[in-house]
Order: sequence, then C-alpha cells, then structure tokens
Amino acid sequence: MIEKQVLLDCTQAEMVERLVDLGEPSYRGRQVFRWLHKGVPFANMNNLPCHLRDRLEERFLDIPMSLHAYFPSQKDDTVKFLFVCGDGQIIESVLMNHHYGYTLCVSTQAGCRMSCAFCASSMNGFQRNLSAGEMLSQVLLANRYLDNEACIGHVVLMGSGEPLDNYDQTIRFLRLLNDTNGLGIGFRNISLSTCGLVPFITKLAEEEIPITLSISLHAPNDGIRTQIMPIARKYPIQELIGTARAYVKRTGRRVVFEYALINDINSQPSHARELAGLIKGLQCHVNLIALNHVAESPLAAADSSAIQVFLNTLTSLNISATCRKEMGADISGACGQLRHRYLKSGLKIDTISAGSSLEGPIETINEVR
Repeated sequence: MIEKQVLLDCTQAEMVERLVDLGEPSYRGRQVFRWLHKGVPFANMNNLPCHLRDRLEERFLDIPMSLHAYFPSQKDDTVKFLFVCGDGQIIESVLMNHHYGYTLCVSTQAGCRMSCAFCASSMNGFQRNLSAGEMLSQVLLANRYLDNEACIGHVVLMGSGEPLDNYDQTIRFLRLLNDTNGLGIGFRNISLSTCGLVPFITKLAEEEIPITLSISLHAPNDGIRTQIMPIARKYPIQELIGTARAYVKRTGRRVVFEYALINDINSQPSHARELAGLIKGLQCHVNLIALNHVAESPLAAADSSAIQVFLNTLTSLNISATCRKEMGADISGACGQLRHRYLKSGLKIDTISAGSSLEGPIETINEVR
C-alpha cells in the first residue's frame, strides 16, 4: 500500500515537480496548487481529466485533517474548531470576526513543550509538530466553514504550540499562506507569537518576512518571569529584550509584547513602571491581556480596575499600550483550553455527538459529518 504524501506541504514548484513525475505537463501542477489552496478536494477539480483525479486520490492527501466539531460563542461571533489530523491528533483553532474581517488563530503543534503556567497547551504534553500543510488546512477548513462567502484575511500563530519550536514548518507555512497563486494573505496581516526563543527570533529577522512579531513577556523581570515561564531560565529577560531591539533594527517592524495580568504576581503599578523602564526607547506596543482562567492552575486574573491602573501607568510613561478585547470566553477560546477539556472528558472521536456537552460553560457541540 502506498503511503500518501500531503500535497499541501508543497510549494507550487514542488507540486509541479510531483505532477511532472507522474508524467503530467507542468501546468497541471499549477492547476492542482490553485485548487488545493481553495480547499477543493481532488474529486472536484473539474478542469483535470478523470484519470489524473483518480491518480491523485490514490497517491496523495488533499486536506490532511478534518473539521470534527465547532463551538460558536453565545457572546460574540467567535467560533472554536476541533480538527482531527490523519493520525488522530486533536488540534484547535479560533475564528474571530473583527471590524476589518475574519482572523484565524492557528495551532502549530499538537501540544506544547514550553509549560507556561498560565496556558493549557502543555497540560496534555507535547505530541508532535504540525506540518505546513496541516497549518494551512486549518485556514482552508475555516474558509469552508464560512462557505467561502467571507474568507480569512488575517492569521495569528497564537494557538497551541510554540511556532518557533517548529521553525522550518512554520516558515514554510508563512510563505505558502502568502503565495499569490494560493490564498495570498499579506505578511502584514500575519502575527506570530513566541514565548521568547532568542536564537530563532534572530533567525526570523533574517527571513525578510514582514509579519508582526509578538513576544509573550508577562513580567518585567526575571524573578517573576521564571515563576510562570520556564523558558526564562534559558533566555534571561535582558537578552530577550536585546534580541527584540535587534529584530526591530533589522526589520524596521515594531514588536508587540503580550502581558497577561495575574493577580498578586505581575499586575501592580510598580510592575508597570518597571516594564516601562525595560522597554524604553524600543519601537513596540504592549498588549495587556486579562488572564484566562485554567481550572488546574492556581493563577487568578487581576481585576478590571487593576488592569486599568496598569494601562494608565504605562501610557503616562509614553508606552504604547492597549487592553486586548476578550473573545470566546464561553467556548474556552484561550490557547489549548478546548483541546485539553476535550481530552480530559474522555470522549472519543466516534462517540461525541451534537448536543452533548463538556464540563463547564460549553453548551453545544456541533459535529461535522
């Protein structure tokens, strides 16, 4: 039995080569590339001869995962997806509807190695990296969910996993996403979030990909950061900020610092003043986040008044900062939460059904057949 290859992992040039190897003219590879990036299965590629569609079905996978279930928020237009990979791995994505259009939050790994205290992504361990085609599949299946009437225009790599821990496939995904023969999503409409893998931030700066780099900082000093982010033991905060300054100098792009406000940990005005001193003179923006509650974590969110004082303190010190709008709170919208709760529930792929519920506020599972 032939082990099927994932064609979505291929660049257009590689796809042309695959089709030429099958004895087809090069233009067939370009046709298949365009079809696949519209999310169209082989059987529906109606400008290909039937014999070629059959050979493609036999040798290759078109979209290497399926949309298993979706969870619409009752509070806003956010939708959370559970996808099933070909090997049974469960991953998640979040669809958000902003005034400027649809954004998809994409996962880059099944699980995560980073073990940040405030995040659910690592709670079931690290399983494996996702391929570029699997990342792209999340976008294509979300577009299919939207019935292609309104397509994804922005992508954030802020789902489960550390994108820079899966560096090569992440870069391949970014280039595929941007390809004008495919989805053609502009690099400036893409954000990548990292917990701070210093050597790979340096490497990313050299790629000449003008995406927005977001760094999960969450603390103004190493004493606090090492409590909640193990990666801080390997890359001290001064080294991380120095790398961010070098990134800005090399790319001309400002960086975004993500900062989740945790009660009694990092949310006092003194912390805001220390943070302002740390990033003074750096072309950046601070994105303040109300901590998402994770049942297994003892960490608690700072209250709204503390968040406002923190924001006011930063802006009074001439630091560009905003509070991120909370979306999808009723559907476990934050990183790894839905996947964790799904795995914790013990429900199997073939037993979950429409109308069943997981522990907590999720009321409805809409299963895709």
